[in-house]
Amino acid sequence: MSVTYENPAGGTAPSGLSDQPWREVPAAEAEWMRPQLPAVQRAMVEGVLFHVPEYSRPGDPMYLRVVEAAVGYAMEHFVRMIGDPDTSWKEIHQVYFDVGYGEAVEGRSLEHLQNAMRIGSRIAWRHLSVEADRLGRPRSLVSLLAEANFAYLDELSSAAAHGYSRAREKAAGEREQRRGRLLSLLLSEPPAPAEVIAEQAALAGWSLPRRLAVIVLQPRPGNGGEGPAGLPPDLLTGLSHGRPCLVVPDPDGPGQADRLAGTLAGWTGAVGPSVPPGQAGTSLQWARRALDLIVNGVVTTSGGRGGGHLIRAEQHLPSLLLQEGGALLESIAARRLSPLTRTRSKHGYRLAVTLLECLKNGFNATGAATALCVHPQTVRYRLGQLHEIFDFDIEDPEIRLELMLLLHVWIQRAPDRPT
Repeated sequence: MSVTYENPAGGTAPSGLSDQPWREVPAAEAEWMRPQLPAVQRAMVEGVLFHVPEYSRPGDPMYLRVVEAAVGYAMEHFVRMIGDPDTSWKEIHQVYFDVGYGEAVEGRSLEHLQNAMRIGSRIAWRHLSVEADRLGRPRSLVSLLAEANFAYLDELSSAAAHGYSRAREKAAGEREQRRGRLLSLLLSEPPAPAEVIAEQAALAGWSLPRRLAVIVLQPRPGNGGEGPAGLPPDLLTGLSHGRPCLVVPDPDGPGQADRLAGTLAGWTGAVGPSVPPGQAGTSLQWARRALDLIVNGVVTTSGGRGGGHLIRAEQHLPSLLLQEGGALLESIAARRLSPLTRTRSKHGYRLAVTLLECLKNGFNATGAATALCVHPQTVRYRLGQLHEIFDFDIEDPEIRLELMLLLHVWIQRAPDRPT
């Protein structure tokens, strides 16, 4: 194993307790302990396998040898240390560090290992105390041996806990690296092969959904480009062109919108369309473009909790299409809607807004009037003017979509547009 144990600095023992009680046991006591080792070790192994079912693996002789080795190393080192308190701890620390590391790798709780170590320590102490009584050792010595046994167990438990913690940290780091790699594959252009994405998703422990959406967030000043903390584990996180981004599985699922709103409270961002995993790059592109609408002031957010807000790209399709059309749409709008420009100041803007609302409402004057907060007769009057100034039928269904897009462009660029 490439990971080595580093013993943390110990603190000062409370008054009346020695932090190394084995040093107070006469070295000669090791002589009567050594012959007891084989029997003690057998009893410890049997006791651990009996009382801790997680370690009982009749079909795995390799695992039994690991348990026997851990018990053997511990008892032999304990007795050597009684004989020579300056005996090195390096090897036994590494053994139990590796045991703790292995527990984490196997996916077991540290509680099982700690329980096994307590069971083994109790059995060892029972055998040694019985033998000490048989030999007529004084009660003061028996008390010292008990204290040494408990302190020794604490040392080995600490080494095992450090190994367990190190393995968990390493696994978490590897998991994040794999999730980061998966995010890159999902968002790559051209798309990565489906089998490559599926393989990486399995390695990252991420269930590949049928559909997903990408969220791009506006970076916050001073946060180093990092996104929100404490996100649910089913969300993939990363950066796209310096902006925090998330991949959300099953974005249209029940309650998903409310969950996202709570999770991303205080952030401003845009959600791309829901797509199959192989089209995640497309969702990213439209999420980025939708966020640009906010950044450029085309779309204003209504202010979610903490000043943040999420918009959905699919709810701002006209603005996105206009943004993509750029100079071409401006040129066409200037030509097709030139009669509006030639009218007197501000009146052209009112006519343009009226025509757009009439198009949205199927030329129903009452519906358009409600949206504009004017009288229906005002709408009818303006419609009459619109019919007069244009040399084409503004109610022609075949040009309705084109006219709506062009009106959006003209209205956004109108010099007399109210601010």
